[in-house]
Amino acid sequence: MDASWGIAVIGSGPAGFYSAGELFRQESFSIKVDMFDRLPTPFGLVRGGVAPDHQKIKSVTKIYSRIAENPNFRFFGNVEFGRDIFQSDLLDHYDAVIYSVGSPADRALGVPGEDLSGSHSATEFVAWYNGHPDFSNHKFDLSVKNAFVIGMGNVALDVARILAKTPEELAATDIAGYALEALRESQLENIWLVGRRGPLQAAFTPSEAREFLELREAEAVVEGGPLELDTESQKILETEAGKDTKKNIEILKQISEREASVKKKRVHFLFLASPVEISGEGKVEKISMVRNQLVRRDDGSLRPQATEKKIEEDAGLVFRSIGYLGKPLADLPFDHKSGTIPNECGQVKDPENGNSFRCREYVAGWIKRGPSGVIGTNKQDSVETVHRMLETFQAEKMEPGQYITVPDIVSLLESRKIEYVSFADWKLLDAHETEAGQAEGRPRLKLTSIAEMLEIIRQKR
Repeated sequence: MDASWGIAVIGSGPAGFYSAGELFRQESFSIKVDMFDRLPTPFGLVRGGVAPDHQKIKSVTKIYSRIAENPNFRFFGNVEFGRDIFQSDLLDHYDAVIYSVGSPADRALGVPGEDLSGSHSATEFVAWYNGHPDFSNHKFDLSVKNAFVIGMGNVALDVARILAKTPEELAATDIAGYALEALRESQLENIWLVGRRGPLQAAFTPSEAREFLELREAEAVVEGGPLELDTESQKILETEAGKDTKKNIEILKQISEREASVKKKRVHFLFLASPVEISGEGKVEKISMVRNQLVRRDDGSLRPQATEKKIEEDAGLVFRSIGYLGKPLADLPFDHKSGTIPNECGQVKDPENGNSFRCREYVAGWIKRGPSGVIGTNKQDSVETVHRMLETFQAEKMEPGQYITVPDIVSLLESRKIEYVSFADWKLLDAHETEAGQAEGRPRLKLTSIAEMLEIIRQKR
């Protein structure tokens, strides 16, 4: 019997790779890692979620690629959990499983008209312009004049910035080709960023905000003129606010105090407003919002409270960006409220079975803690999960291979006629995309069809 521990990792985003990296750092354990992803391409949201004009952030994939070069690592792309392989398969083939599947869904606004044509989740739009195969055929009506992005996090700002940039600014990125062509024809004039809370509570980072000072053909403005904080917010800014919050306020002040320009587009930062209805005849035509005021609660926090004042604006597009949400996985417990798998320090626990722990099943990343933090946040999260797993192995006096009934997963995948993609195959795809991109002065030209990806791999093997 192989004396190595066999660990399956479901999902190849940052949490999955950081988990694999931490497993390989354990000197007192011999560990083999098999990583599975439903797409032929690895790296999760780094490929499919990070904005195309943020190429430096994407360089983190070099770290993940080094992890993948470990001789005890195997990648199985184009293999979907719940369709091609199942929980029982994994527990038959591996000592333990780490689910790092992220939060692929999104939170709804819960207002009338949300389902009208022209109302979308930011998740859809981000995946579309990043060339995600599931979203490459989506259509967005960019012939309209006004778009509203509901939310004030980094994803909301990404959406607004991509809509505001010129085709020339985007042409040097790895944005999907079809998205670049669609944005080239855009008729948008006004892009509204709508936050239900005040400037002090905005969730974006200073680096994201600062980019709105540098747009070539779009002017950022703060609605209501020069930025003024209410008394309570000013007090918090002076006594409690962190470094990033203070920087955000400085940047917003710069935006609000700039002279008006004649640029083609405007990005409006609208704080203290919440949508209450989206309306139109079969498609988005108007958005109604209520103005909020900040009220201090008993716990000392400032919370938005609706006032009597309403706003109605013409709208052609609405993007909701109020948070990602996890999806349930077959045969695993799920907390629908938080959109996460119940766990303690990454070890899955069963609320319906007295909160008992599953000693062979673990979670990492957003499906563990919810959609918060930046890419690097997943590192410490994954370290915690791996250490909990290894401590459990020791506490339970488990031995490598103790529960494994089938020696290798490859036979199972082949018997089910699943055309899986190895990391070597991915490198062929990667080379194909980067070579095609270099010919056009771009980082890469993304393939956006799984069938095309598999065909390229077959040709190049």
